[in-house]
Amino acid sequence: MSNFAKLSMSGLLSLLICVGINAQQRWSLQQCVEYATQNSIAVKQAQNQIRNTELQLKQNQANRLPQINASTGGNIQFGRTIDPTTNSFNSQNITSNSLSLSAGVPVYNGGQIKNSIKQSRIDVEAIRYDAATTANNIALSVAAGYLNVLLAEEQLAIAKTQLDQSRLQLTQTEKLIEAGARPRNERLDAQAQVALNEQTVVDAENQVILNTLSLKQLMLLDPAQELLIERPQITVPVSANPDAFVLEEIYVGAMGTQPQILAGLKRRESAIVGIDLAKAGMLPSLSFFGNLNSYASSRAYNYSFTNQRISQTAFFNGQPVTFEIESQIPVQLNKQAWADQINQNFGQSLGMQLSIPIFNNNRNRINMERAKINVIGVELTNQQAQQQLKTDIQTAIANARAARRSLLAAQAAEEASRLALENAQQRFEIGAANQLDFNTARNNLSRAQMDLTRAKYQYVFNVKQVEFYQGKKITLN
Repeated sequence: MSNFAKLSMSGLLSLLICVGINAQQRWSLQQCVEYATQNSIAVKQAQNQIRNTELQLKQNQANRLPQINASTGGNIQFGRTIDPTTNSFNSQNITSNSLSLSAGVPVYNGGQIKNSIKQSRIDVEAIRYDAATTANNIALSVAAGYLNVLLAEEQLAIAKTQLDQSRLQLTQTEKLIEAGARPRNERLDAQAQVALNEQTVVDAENQVILNTLSLKQLMLLDPAQELLIERPQITVPVSANPDAFVLEEIYVGAMGTQPQILAGLKRRESAIVGIDLAKAGMLPSLSFFGNLNSYASSRAYNYSFTNQRISQTAFFNGQPVTFEIESQIPVQLNKQAWADQINQNFGQSLGMQLSIPIFNNNRNRINMERAKINVIGVELTNQQAQQQLKTDIQTAIANARAARRSLLAAQAAEEASRLALENAQQRFEIGAANQLDFNTARNNLSRAQMDLTRAKYQYVFNVKQVEFYQGKKITLN
C-alpha cells in the first residue's frame, strides 16, 4: 500500500499542523493529506469498524475461558404450602433464601472456538485494509485538489503579467499617439485589451477561490479558515516515459500493494474458515460443569428428641391385642441461624455434558451450503475488484500518454505564439502592423501559456497517478 496514505499520525505532526493553522503558515501536500485523513468521517467510521472487529476477536478468545455465575433468590409462600424444612403441609407464611454458584467450561466443540478466533484475526486485517483503501482515495482526491489550486494560482500569475503588459502598452501607445506616430483609434484597441486582461484576472481570481474552497471541502476544513498552500517547484518529470509503461507489469505489482485487493484476499480466507465453522455444527460437543448451592428458611428450627411409649392395639384372629412401642418425638426449641442453615444445606455437584447432533431441521447442512456459497461470492467480488484495478491502471496509463502528447503540443503552440508575438511587436514598432494585430498576437500567447500550464499540471498528475499504482509515494518535489 502507499506510504503517504497511512492511517496513523504522530501527535507531534498533529501539533505542527495545528500550529500551522493558527499561524497561517503554508500547508504542504503531505500536511493536507494527513489532515484530511485524520478528520475524514469515512476514515473514522473505518477505524470504528476496526475496533469493533478487534473486540469480536477478544470475545472469541475469551470463549475458551470458563463461565462462572453466582445467583441468589428469595421468596415468600402464603396459604397452604409445603414447609421446605419438614416437607409437610402447613398454612403459615414462609420466607426462604437460596444461593448458588455454577461454573462451566467447554472441552470440545468441533473446533468452533479455534476457527472463530482464526476468522476474527483475518477479519481484523481485512478491515484495516479497507481503512487504508479509504485513506488512499482521500489522498488521491486531496492531491488532485492541491494541484488544481496550484494551477489556478499559476494561471492567475500569468493573467496579472498580461494585464501589466497591456497597461504598459496602453501607456506607450498614448505617448506615440501624442507624438503623432500612431493613429488615435489605436488607443481604443489598447484600452479594450486592458479591459479584456482585467476580466481574465478576475476570472482567474475566482478560479483560485473556487479551487481552494474545493480543497477545503476535501479536507473538511472550515470554509472561513484561510488556507495557504506551499508552492513547490512543479517540474515536468523528464525521466517518466508513459509510452514505456507496461500494463501487466504495473498490474501485477499493484496486486500486491493495493489495499482493496489485499482486503479481498483476506475476506476469501475468512470465508473459507467459515466453512469449518459450519462443520462444527455437525460435530459433537463436550463440556464440564459444576455447582455449589444452599438455602435457608424461616421455618427451620432446632429440635430435641424425647422417648415416649405409645400404646397400640392390633387384632389377631379377631381378638384385640394391646402393646406398647417406644418412639422419639421431636421437640421444637428455637429457630436455626441463617449461617447455620447455609452450612447444613450446602450441596455440590459435578458433571459433564456430551451433545451429539442428529437432526436439526437440516440447519447444519444448510449452513454448510451457505458457507460455500459465501466463498464463491467473495471470489466473484475479488475478481470484480481486480478487473476494476486493471481498468483503472489502463486508464491512468492512457491518460498519462495523452497528457504527454497534449503537453508537447502545448509547448510547441506556446513557442510558436511567442515567436509570432515577437514578430508582431517588431512590425508594430515599424508601423507595419496596427494595435489590433499586436493585441491578437499577445492574446494568442496568453492562451498558449495558460494551455501549457494546464497541460503541465495534468501531465504531472497523470504520471503521479501511475506511480501510485506502482507503489510509489506521491510528492511534488
